[in-house]
Amino acid sequence: MKILLTGGCGYVGTVLTETLLNDGHQVTVVDTQWFGNRLKDHPNLTNIKGDIRDVDSIDLKDVETILHLANIANDPAVDLNPTLSWEVNVLAAQQLADKAIRYGVKHFVYASSGSVYGVKDEPQVTEDLSLVPISVYNKTKMVAERVLLSYKDKMQVHCIRPATVCGMSPRMRLDVSVNMLTFQALKNNRITVFGGDQTRPNIHMKDMVGVYQHLIKNSHIESGCYNAGFENISILLIAEMVKNKLGAEIIVSESNDPRSYRQNSDKLLNTGFKQAYGVDYAINEIIEAYKNGTLVESDQCYTVKWMKNLKL
Repeated sequence: MKILLTGGCGYVGTVLTETLLNDGHQVTVVDTQWFGNRLKDHPNLTNIKGDIRDVDSIDLKDVETILHLANIANDPAVDLNPTLSWEVNVLAAQQLADKAIRYGVKHFVYASSGSVYGVKDEPQVTEDLSLVPISVYNKTKMVAERVLLSYKDKMQVHCIRPATVCGMSPRMRLDVSVNMLTFQALKNNRITVFGGDQTRPNIHMKDMVGVYQHLIKNSHIESGCYNAGFENISILLIAEMVKNKLGAEIIVSESNDPRSYRQNSDKLLNTGFKQAYGVDYAINEIIEAYKNGTLVESDQCYTVKWMKNLKL
């Protein structure tokens, strides 16, 4: 299958690209490569350094599926330049979907975010609950979902609402909870937890990639939004899991981030997807990668720090 993958050089995108190539697909990646390019040459890979806002330059001839991952990720990064974020996260998504219809693309998969729900008191956050986004990032994701779903009568549209992704990637992020807390313990023998009582859902990198594989193989699944998060764990409990393995000290500080919710992914599981990995697996692989020297810290591992450096 010929697949267009936007953001294919990113944290999830790099692993997803390699997986799709191993599955035998022909993959075209479009990525600004702001955070570098760690993709290896492959006969079925076309790797384009480009901006998805330049939709006219993206070739959709014979593309059957679009996996749209490219975005300005997380609240602090979006706050650096809200106008850029609306252009990338919403306007470009709409223009890409519109062009996809004109080129006969059959399937559009969008990487949204579980954070679109905002703060929820319900014990299980399901897809039918109202969305109350509390940040600009959350709002861009919500609006992009609504725009893309308006095309569902012309192609299959799946909006995935991932939990916080954890685990290893060649384009590593150390500013997401599990990765960050584990790395702090390894580097400093100390873990700083802000708040700690907030419950957040998590998904391992391998399962995140597995969700996209599942949708590619089962494109007939009903269009709509699907949660993708399997372990609802407090930030403090994650820190304690790390401490049990490394013996690091935990320091708790106040937090100004009130988001706390438990994601329910039964809708996705009922389509036949099976979770296979988890937070404990991620912690172990990060520890192993650090000890064998394959996990190396750099400014590119921190989204906001690197975007400030790029002056975007």
